[in-house]
Amino acid sequence: MSVAAEGGWLMLVPLVPLSVAVWAWRAGTDVNTYGLRVRALLGNRVVSWDDVEALLPDEKGGVAAALINGTVLRLTAVRTADLPRLLEASGKAPAEAPAV
Repeated sequence: MSVAAEGGWLMLVPLVPLSVAVWAWRAGTDVNTYGLRVRALLGNRVVSWDDVEALLPDEKGGVAAALINGTVLRLTAVRTADLPRLLEASGKAPAEAPAV
């Protein structure tokens, strides 16, 4: 075997920081009056406000949405301190907003 063939896997090493950079650029949560769109590296999920039962802070300072079907959806790049802005962007008055 040649040296190039033995170390060929090293050519994949630059893909790791590139993947992290693309994830950081793409990932996030968009909020509007319709609902939430949670973006990840390879896809996104759209949830209407009618499907959100509550917004739950977690122990790491993040936020998750408890859905009426019993699942929990972590809101990418949303921190507990962002909840007032999230509710404002939803267009819902605090009484109408999902429980926090």
